[in-house]
Amino acid sequence: MENTPPPFGPVPSAAQLAWHDREMQMFIHFGPNTFTGVEWGEGTENPKMFAPSALDAKQWARVAKDAGMEAIILTTKHHDGFCLWPCASTTHDVASSGWSKGERDVLRELSDACAAEGLGLGVYLSPWDRNNPKYGTGAEYNEYFKAQLREVLGGAYGPMVEMWFDGACGEGANGKRQVYDFPSFNALVHELQPNAVIFSDAGPGVRWVGNERGIGCETHWCRLDREKFFPGTPLSQELGEGHREGTHWVPAECDVSIRPGWFYHADTDAKVKSVDELEEIWYASVGRGCGLLLNVPPDRRGLIHENDAAALRGLRARLDATFALDLARGAAVSASSLRKSSPESDRFGAACVVDGNPATYWATDDGVLTAALTLQFKTPTRIGIVRIDECIALGQRVAKFHVDAMVDGAWKTVTQGTTIGARRILRFDPVDASAVRVVIDETLAAPCISAVQLFAPRTIP
Repeated sequence: MENTPPPFGPVPSAAQLAWHDREMQMFIHFGPNTFTGVEWGEGTENPKMFAPSALDAKQWARVAKDAGMEAIILTTKHHDGFCLWPCASTTHDVASSGWSKGERDVLRELSDACAAEGLGLGVYLSPWDRNNPKYGTGAEYNEYFKAQLREVLGGAYGPMVEMWFDGACGEGANGKRQVYDFPSFNALVHELQPNAVIFSDAGPGVRWVGNERGIGCETHWCRLDREKFFPGTPLSQELGEGHREGTHWVPAECDVSIRPGWFYHADTDAKVKSVDELEEIWYASVGRGCGLLLNVPPDRRGLIHENDAAALRGLRARLDATFALDLARGAAVSASSLRKSSPESDRFGAACVVDGNPATYWATDDGVLTAALTLQFKTPTRIGIVRIDECIALGQRVAKFHVDAMVDGAWKTVTQGTTIGARRILRFDPVDASAVRVVIDETLAAPCISAVQLFAPRTIP
């Protein structure tokens, strides 16, 4: 009898667990706005304005792969209604643009490129459509939009990992605001792409973090009272933090652009976020258990600009150097409390947090809600970063923790936090520690910690 801890509260689906593992994804905004110089097109643009001179989706995928990203989400249709695939229900699309004689399909080319690089593919179809005359008619437009979803999600472009919705909404030609039928939209996505998570302000799979700066909240509950929210909800602060006793598993995704705008504009070539800025965003999103969706818009050639690619390479090099050596792997680990397991198994032992296997975890007996792990080094070791992961397949539990370091024979608190979730990565003033203690101060059920990792402070420029 293994005495496995029972799940606590809502738990992630297989698709949500895969989303957590991806950590960082690329967002791509590309379309007529790239050529008109605006952020929100009117839908009246001549399709022939779409004229990339050297579009190469393979280059996009290579840049994403080199940056350590796990998937690409393409704005397959933005608010202007222009479709980056040959759409059967509109002429506002690539087939009518004249680009490459109307014979190319951006979504197809990206799908093939992602498959070649081992990347996941997701799509953003804006429900707002400033081009189509049916917009504002209610049910008629909703059926039109679902027809587009069927074209994109029906299997022709392969499996999708994420369907990205927002609540952008306006008035149609009849002067009426469109009322979206998101329940039927979501049901169709689940039918056509059952392994894709659905993003929106209300999920149901992944929620917006409440800002477009790429910044997660210090407290990030993956749990959410989902029925309180809808696409376009004004409750941004609650979206960021989530709910300690939320009814559903709906983690936060942090979206941000590498440039001041979402689409490429030549006058922002010198305003690409620096490696330092990107690193801070990474710690404030991925490091707080959220997902990072970083927008990298192709230029008018149809290529990711050299400045953007260089910044991404710099971020990857910095992260790789920082996290290359997990100093905890050589430590001796003990715990103040251990969960009982069968005599032949140490499945829930303290050493599980340093074995490099995310499927194993340390746990206490049910009802033991405060406990500590101690990692002992053979010699004093300089550390400045800690990463802690919960076994979220069993739910999110920890509400408060702190980390102590043994420095010159005395314990010293070096950092502290509230939630952990999929991961919590914290930097602190470097210390030479002979031991490190992770103290669970408050938890909603028996803590289940799958990893504790320690790293030296960053020393590269």
